Amino acid sequence: MSVIAKLGCCMFVSLTCCARAGGESPHHYVFFNRDRERISDAAFLSTKAFEGAQLKHTWRELERGEDGYDFSDIEHDLMFLNSKGKKLFIQLQDASFDPTVINVPRYLLNDARYNGGADKQYSIPDDDETLAVPAGWVARRWDPAVQERFHKLFLALGKELDGKIEGINLAETAVDFGESGRLLPKGFTPATYRDAIIANIRALKSAFPKSVTMQYANFMPGEWLPDKDQLYLRNVYQRAIELKVGVGGPDLLPYKPGQMSHCYPLIRECAGKVPTGIAVQDGNYQHKNPKSKQPVTISELVGFATEYLKVDYIFWCTQEPFYSKDLIPFLQAQR
Repeated sequence: MSVIAKLGCCMFVSLTCCARAGGESPHHYVFFNRDRERISDAAFLSTKAFEGAQLKHTWRELERGEDGYDFSDIEHDLMFLNSKGKKLFIQLQDASFDPTVINVPRYLLNDARYNGGADKQYSIPDDDETLAVPAGWVARRWDPAVQERFHKLFLALGKELDGKIEGINLAETAVDFGESGRLLPKGFTPATYRDAIIANIRALKSAFPKSVTMQYANFMPGEWLPDKDQLYLRNVYQRAIELKVGVGGPDLLPYKPGQMSHCYPLIRECAGKVPTGIAVQDGNYQHKNPKSKQPVTISELVGFATEYLKVDYIFWCTQEPFYSKDLIPFLQAQR
């Protein structure tokens, strides 16, 4: 089964009782996605358990032309959050899950040096690649020319923001080009993709030696664990530990088989070695625990994140009614 299809099929206990090893509670952040204006919401600001906001910024919006960087939105939000006693965590997005959205700068698409700048990824029903339909776009992370431009963005961001923001994370590693080869982009192999992910986290750490750096590493193309293990995902986690780069990813789905055989045990192994985090995405609040067969509660989500995964950061999405009705009252009751 293809990664996106599998993800479609596969895709806190009180804080005093679910502290991580060492007695510390996790850092709770609200993932507002690109809804920047919501950082002024009274419920967010008044919930002391929320240490800050995680905001998504696309490569395209940050580099409007070659070397034409614009970080004014980030600087504005950082100043506002700091004035309210909150912190900022940035998610740097170079991929999309919408075939109409491309998150890389336009000049990459138009200059032949960058081989199109981004490539389509697919949804492949029943592993039948003749039925494949575009499911989004991903930057050509494995392309040295594109990667060089991405690393320049890291350096520009780090020069302005390192030590000022709480952290920065790169988007998830999961991409889907099928397995037969007919849909593979130019120059792509699973091994070169793995090497590119490792090169990216090395460059990110170099640009941000003070702020937390994190790679969302959930699945890797070219393998499916445990039956087809090429060590691609484990290699990423091993190098992250060596480079002192944090690891994590979407989604928080307690005991979901796909995640339990891929990223979850690796995140757990990294606890206490590098910063770790887990993102609660849309749909996660409705996940049914395979053990109880019942929809998960906020208490169960927190418990799994802290007791099994032992993460340092939890990034909560704002899906309603769960965010307002369940999450905020739960966290407010703990402080």
